Amino acid sequence: MTIQNRYEFVYFFDVTNGNPNGDPDAGNLPRMDPETSKGLVTDVCLKRKIRNFIELCYENEPGYEIYVKEKSVLNLQNKRAYEALSIKPEAKKLPKDEAKAREITAWMCKNFFDVRSFGAVMTTEVNSGQVRGPVQFAFAQSIDPIVPVELSITRMAVTNEKDLEKERTMGRKSIVPYGLYRVHGFISAKLAEKTGFSDDDLQKLWQALQLMFEHDHSAARGEMVARKLVVFKHQDALGNQPAHKLFERVTVERVNGDMAMPAQSFDDYRISVNTDGLTGVTVEELI
Repeated sequence: MTIQNRYEFVYFFDVTNGNPNGDPDAGNLPRMDPETSKGLVTDVCLKRKIRNFIELCYENEPGYEIYVKEKSVLNLQNKRAYEALSIKPEAKKLPKDEAKAREITAWMCKNFFDVRSFGAVMTTEVNSGQVRGPVQFAFAQSIDPIVPVELSITRMAVTNEKDLEKERTMGRKSIVPYGLYRVHGFISAKLAEKTGFSDDDLQKLWQALQLMFEHDHSAARGEMVARKLVVFKHQDALGNQPAHKLFERVTVERVNGDMAMPAQSFDDYRISVNTDGLTGVTVEELI
């Protein structure tokens, strides 16, 4: 059964001495808003971490395969739907029979968690249609401006024999000393009806948001921690309050440290949720 309620959520995570999302157009420096110097993390980056967590935990559970994953060939993924339904694919086109076309797209939704959740454009050489997912993320933005630091690093080994006389090789590493990031999310029950996104899927999404950083540690990302997840649940599928009004109820204050200096830790902030006079919507803090 698909979800019956609309949801919005506010998610906070922080990074210490790491690069939460490098910008390939800027030498892999941490992404930043050029106008405000606030740090950015793309929705694509966050969805990647959710996909990795679901694959790690539920890869052998039916219906929880991942469509967009490392070394995945999308044409081959799409072809599986045609083979399962005994339909012959036609280059770049869905079957002319609309019922068969819907069956193919529905098969992809049923078997792949990320298609069912985030949607996908599957109009490759083997065409499986397009899906608009019920779960959407905005960009994450740091609460305060970040001050990236670029460090030189050395490696005692060399890559090629011709460089054997060198004592070491040099490299660069960019980090954010500390940053608290906030992201807004949206879950549409009406779109969930079309993809089959269920209550079980929703619980796995909440689990991923709480635990995905615990299984994503690397030298590049430093320490990344999920700090707070505030969920707004509407009484019905259409919703009872505008999303932006709900997001305004979650506020962040700087409470410790030198206010003229960047924050040093999560303890420098206080996150508050105002539930006064809120009708038609329930609030739950999962973290």
